[in-house]
Amino acid sequence: MGETRWPSEWLRGVLELCVLGVLADGPTYGYAIAQRLADVGLGAVKGGTLYPLLARLEADRLVESSWHAGEGGPGRKYFTLTRAGKAHLHERAELWGAFTGTVRKLMES
Repeated sequence: MGETRWPSEWLRGVLELCVLGVLADGPTYGYAIAQRLADVGLGAVKGGTLYPLLARLEADRLVESSWHAGEGGPGRKYFTLTRAGKAHLHERAELWGAFTGTVRKLMES
């Protein structure tokens, strides 16, 4: 059947929440975040989209980063959800649930 191609405006609207959701599982690096998003069915998220988002989340103090030495290769920049990031994720996840419920009701009527 193939991969679902979501409208790009939907992805732009929810990508921050999805990235925070991935980071809620623990520290990880950019490529692994993109891979996880693809694995759950969101499609390919390009570095030109992901890394500016991560930089903004870091500037907003929702995530923090640190460099870790690579095993047999270059180091990687790992991103970790901060306490403020966890609170933001929780708040936005609740709002997202209410929003999608409202849209679902509209579509069913």
